[in-house]
Amino acid sequence: MTRGFRSIHSRLFLLFLTCMTVILILVSFLYYTRAISIIHSKISDIAEKNISQTAGLFDLMLEGYNSVTKSLNGNYELTRLLQENSGNPAVSVINERWITNIIGAAYYSRKEIVGIHIITNTGKVYSYEKQFAGVIDINYAQTDWYSKLKASSGNMVWLGMYDRSPINTLQQDQVFVFGRQLYDLTDYKSIGIIVIETDPTPITEALSNVSISPDSKVYITGVNDVVIASNGEQGDELPEFTELPMPTDEQAIIVDDKSDQLIVAAKTSLADWTIYGLTPKSDFNAEINQTRLYLIVVVLVLIVLSTVLASIVSRTIASPLKLLIREMKKVELGNFSGSVNVDSFDEINSLVSSFNRMVHRMDELIERIKVSSVSEKNAQLQALQFQVNPHFLYNTLDMIYWMLDEKGNEKLSRVILALSQMFRYSSDWEEASQTTLGQELEQIRHYLTIIESRLEGRVQTKIEVDEEWLEVVLPKVTIQPIIENAVKYGLEPMLGSPSKLLVSATQHHRELHIRITDNGMGMDEEILSQVRASLQMDPNSVLEPINRPRRGIGLHNVHARINMMFGGAYGVCIESKEGEGTTVIVVLPIPVSIYLKGGYGDEHPHRG
Repeated sequence: MTRGFRSIHSRLFLLFLTCMTVILILVSFLYYTRAISIIHSKISDIAEKNISQTAGLFDLMLEGYNSVTKSLNGNYELTRLLQENSGNPAVSVINERWITNIIGAAYYSRKEIVGIHIITNTGKVYSYEKQFAGVIDINYAQTDWYSKLKASSGNMVWLGMYDRSPINTLQQDQVFVFGRQLYDLTDYKSIGIIVIETDPTPITEALSNVSISPDSKVYITGVNDVVIASNGEQGDELPEFTELPMPTDEQAIIVDDKSDQLIVAAKTSLADWTIYGLTPKSDFNAEINQTRLYLIVVVLVLIVLSTVLASIVSRTIASPLKLLIREMKKVELGNFSGSVNVDSFDEINSLVSSFNRMVHRMDELIERIKVSSVSEKNAQLQALQFQVNPHFLYNTLDMIYWMLDEKGNEKLSRVILALSQMFRYSSDWEEASQTTLGQELEQIRHYLTIIESRLEGRVQTKIEVDEEWLEVVLPKVTIQPIIENAVKYGLEPMLGSPSKLLVSATQHHRELHIRITDNGMGMDEEILSQVRASLQMDPNSVLEPINRPRRGIGLHNVHARINMMFGGAYGVCIESKEGEGTTVIVVLPIPVSIYLKGGYGDEHPHRG
């Protein structure tokens, strides 16, 4: 399980899923907080709008009720008939009928009026009702509502909601009651009182407009916080209105959500009423809970989608890497023939392409090493064959040398001695295939002895190499094939003129340039191009049979062996001009010890 957790697939999966989950939770929290704020703000706005509309509705309704009482109080005929005391019973009946007709006209002016009662100061009662007309409570004078009306000075008195009619003892329906004193407008003296009872439905409907939830409580209070109407049941506990915020002239509507309930309050302009709406904040939780539930479902769905997406993304990244690792294990076991083919992100595609190129290159290098190893073994076998019984040849050459020396043939004996030394050098494989420049030049001197003897002084040879370069390492038999080519193809065809051969060495930064220069016939551009092209051939081909002129074999052989020993930056280059001569330059690296010993440490090499 630990290993699985450490895999890139698991790490990417957990990282992506964690990031997505954290982002979702953070966004969900911010959304939830914002949604709650919006819900509370929205509810507050709705409550403020509702109570403002309700207060305006009450003002319109009370204005209508007030106009009914004013129309009765301002009816001159009504006030005259109420004050007339006729001893004639017939006239009294007619007067009473007229009064009832006037009251009836006011009754039918508004459909919600259920009863109009006029009680004169003399104790006469005139009523107009839908039913039970004339059944008056004989103890009305002792009631609270009567006292309030008698105490008023002509202003409207809003008595409020009653469970049944306060005047008609047989009327058991709930009513809204208001009234005022009647005055004779000519001498402004009290005639009696008007009491109007209305259906409370418009008021309760207006109160319901303030309700935001089923548990909302709405109250209408008058002077001294007396409850005029409410939507509650009789016997419900009333709040402490003195502790509730009170609207003022500057702030006609109050919205307070600082406590555990939302409180809205507004005053009516016509009556000294205050409308309160109290809604527990717990009632808002229904919408909040619905929002929370919706948010939880959305978050869970998004987490599931994030899990699927995290799995897809992690697989998309990890699968190519797994294929790459599987192929690397094959390479580790020695199988270089495979390759990885994926179509993923640009970075992974680049990595896979680099791996494929690396494996292909390694395969090529291994094949080249195999070919080089086989070729080297073949060369070693050939060398071993060439060393068969070398002492017999050495002894034979020594014997010839001493025979010539006894006969006084000094010239020929030097040639035999030089040939013997060259043969010993070229067949000595104890020191592998490399030597020092000093040892190489020593063998070149033996070879030049043979050349000078064969050409009888027609070629002048010279070696100009400082002693500080004699320890530079190079492959065996590097310079001799070049001198052989210079003599055979450059100098011998022009022996009629003075021929010169110079071997020199110069230092160029970290390189030593050994120059073999002749003043022979040189080469034309075509032959020079062919020789230079042969130097660029595959180094391995130097050990393979090839069908080409022998002229370029020696240079190609030397160039290839230097490449193999020191790298592609070193080797042989050639310069020639027809009729003027040829210069072959052997470029070798200068060992660090010789370079520092010579005091060249401050120079900057120009080769990589």
